[in-house]
Amino acid sequence: MTHYTKIIRYGLAGIALAVSAVNGGFVANTHAQEPEVTKPVVIKPVGGGGRDPFKKIEPFRLSSKKVVVAVGTPSIEERIAQYKAQKLAAMNAHMPAPKPTTALLLNEMEIIGISRTPRGYAAIVEATPIKLSYVIYPGERFYDGQLVAIEDNRLVFRRETVLSDGRRTRSVEIKPLRQVRPQSLMSATQAAPASPPVADSEKTSEQPAAAPKPE
Repeated sequence: MTHYTKIIRYGLAGIALAVSAVNGGFVANTHAQEPEVTKPVVIKPVGGGGRDPFKKIEPFRLSSKKVVVAVGTPSIEERIAQYKAQKLAAMNAHMPAPKPTTALLLNEMEIIGISRTPRGYAAIVEATPIKLSYVIYPGERFYDGQLVAIEDNRLVFRRETVLSDGRRTRSVEIKPLRQVRPQSLMSATQAAPASPPVADSEKTSEQPAAAPKPE
C-alpha cells in the first residue's frame, strides 16, 4: 500500500511540473508575439544660428516704432500772448512775474555788450523780432533754454529741446559778442554836411515809433 502511495505522489508531482512548463512556454510565446512600440524620433535643429528648416516662414512686418522728432515752437506773437497770460496769473497770485525773456528763443537774440555790475557780470542782448534790448544775468530763463555763464566775449547757454514723445534733450550753446559792422564805423566817422546850419525855428524833430514789446 505504501508503494502505491509513493507512485501516486510522484505521478502528481510530475504532472504539476509538466503543467508549469507548458504555462511558462505559453507566457514566453505571448510576450514574443507582442509588437514593439517605437518612439518617434525628435529632430533637433542644428546649432550655429541658422534658420530652422521646419519652422514656418512668416512674412516680413514693418516696425511700428514711432519716429521721434523735435516739437515746433509757436510764433513770437503766440509766445508774447502766453507771457502776458502768465504775468497776469502771477500778479493775481501775488507772485513774482516772469521776465520778458521767457518769451524769446535763443536764436532770436544778439549780444551787443558785456559789462561788470555790482551783481556780477551782465550782458546786454537785443531781441531781433521786436528790436528791444534787455539786460540779463546768469540764470536768466528763455523759452528754449537758460543762460549759464557770462564770459569776457561770449555767453554760454543750455538749450532744451522738447521731443514728440515728451522727453527733453539738453545741449550747450555758445553765443559770441556781436562784432561792430563796417557800416556802423563809417556812419560814426562820417563828416558833417557842408550845407549851412538851419535856423532853430526851422528845425523839426521826429520821434521814432515805439516797437511792440511784451509788457
